[in-house]
Amino acid sequence: MKDTSAGNLPEKHVVSCFLEKGGLILLLRRSNLVGTFRGMWAGVSGYVESPPEEQALTEIREETGLGIDSVHLARKGDVVEIVSAGTRWCIHPFLFHVTSDAGIRTDWEHTEHRWIDPSELGDYDTVPGLGSVLASLLGQTGE
Repeated sequence: MKDTSAGNLPEKHVVSCFLEKGGLILLLRRSNLVGTFRGMWAGVSGYVESPPEEQALTEIREETGLGIDSVHLARKGDVVEIVSAGTRWCIHPFLFHVTSDAGIRTDWEHTEHRWIDPSELGDYDTVPGLGSVLASLLGQTGE
């Protein structure tokens, strides 16, 4: 649902990618070195600086160490708008299946990672709207 009061807020476009393997999804805990939502759990994410699908693969490579041959795009969702921290976030959601047994190697943007069942997402302190973004990819209703 679009918040019409957000019309005067700055708008930022980001990709939010969920990696799935064996029915589990990857969550990453944001470090204190990032600009926003420090210490919160998120999917692989980043500002859109190239076409969203290309940006998604760039972020996956940078934030997890997985190459493009280790993931397969399963679903691309419609843009989800979330108003938080004085910004209208336009989130481009993606779901990727991990096709390789290569391990996750997080970069400086994250302090830890966990593979969880999607039903456990509510147990984590996540970036705003993460549940709605995941639900949009899984064909469910939001938070």
